[in-house]
Formats: sequence, C-alpha cells, structure tokens
Amino acid sequence: MKMFAIAALALALTAGPALAQTPGTAKPALGQTPGTAKPAGETQKPAPPATQKPAEPAPAAAAPPAAPKPFPEGAKIGYIDLQYIASNSVEGKAATSKIQEFTKKKSAELEGKQKALEAARNKLLQGGTVLSDSARGQLEKEIDKMARELQFAQQEAQSEQQALTTELQNDFQTRLNPIIDQVANEKGLHYVLSIADSGVVWVNTGLNISSEVMKRLDAAGKTK
Repeated sequence: MKMFAIAALALALTAGPALAQTPGTAKPALGQTPGTAKPAGETQKPAPPATQKPAEPAPAAAAPPAAPKPFPEGAKIGYIDLQYIASNSVEGKAATSKIQEFTKKKSAELEGKQKALEAARNKLLQGGTVLSDSARGQLEKEIDKMARELQFAQQEAQSEQQALTTELQNDFQTRLNPIIDQVANEKGLHYVLSIADSGVVWVNTGLNISSEVMKRLDAAGKTK
C-alpha cells in the first residue's frame, strides 16, 4: 500500500517583549496625612480590630488527560493528524527551526536595506535648497537604485524561503510515508485518512494512529 501525505510545517509565533512595569510609589500610612502631626494631648481613638478573611479554598487539581482509546479490534480504517506529527516530532521541529533561522536572517538583511533607503530619502527631504541640482539628482538616482535592490531582495528572499519549505516538506514526507505504510500493514488497514482533509465531523479517536507513527518516526531519526 503506497501512501501519499503532505505535512504542513507551521512557523511558531514568537512572543512579544514583556512590558516594563512602572515602579510603585510608596503611600503614607492609612489615617495620617503626610507632613501633619496630631496635637499633643489629643486622645487617639483605638483602632478597630483587624478582620481576617477566611482562608480561600485550595484550587482544584487539574484533571488528568484522558487515556487514549485503544484501537478498535478489526477496524480497517485509521487516521493521522499530519499537523500534530509535524509540530511535535523531532523531524518536524528541526525543519521548523531551519525555516525560522532562515526567516530571521533574511528579515535582518531586508531591515538593513530598508533603513538605508529611509535614511537616503530623509537626506533628500531635509536637504532642501542646501543640495545643489547635481547632488540632488545623484541622490535621487541612488534612492531609485536602492528601492529596486530592496524590492529584488524581498522577492528573492520569498522565493528562497518557499524553496526551502518545499524541500523540507518533501524530505519530511519521504521519511513519514514508509512509517505510515508500516503501521497500516501491521494493523491490517485498508485506508489511512488525513483527519484535517477528510471532512469527517465525528470519529472514534481510537482510530488515531498519529502517536504511534510519530514515535516510530522519532526512533528512525535516531538511527539514521
């Protein structure tokens, strides 16, 4: 049985920087005004007894995850979650990391070109009547050249990223398909569906062979 599957390698979202907290300002003690003292001899009223709040009940312990259902005996159909395998397997994480590193590098390069272009445009705007006609014309030509180079670099980076993603997806698929085939043959399955593409609205989760496929994929990666 020959299996064909395409695993989508999603990029992980990076968290934004934490907001800086403003240090708090110390407040005066309750019942007193800063800079004023009570006159001598004045009788102070006894403070009311402090009221203790009842102890809050301990938070309920999180319910343990439900145990996976056993594979139904005699079943001839199984399914896999390709996104789950791509996101959690060693192979999938490594591929995602490569794409992230490439994107980070190219983003830094493009940002540098963008800043240089903006600096040149600001120089042209701020030059006003200071720049001679020849200097202004030369700067305008440089700005046009920088803009074209930036546009080309953006298109090239996008093409390279797509080529890298396609290469990693094909490599991932090449490693994954034989393992799906192996598991399916051992279980005597006639079909293995991709749950995200099947259009199924309800399914017995015991038919999910994703975890078993992923374990074998990771084990095969250790021996290569």
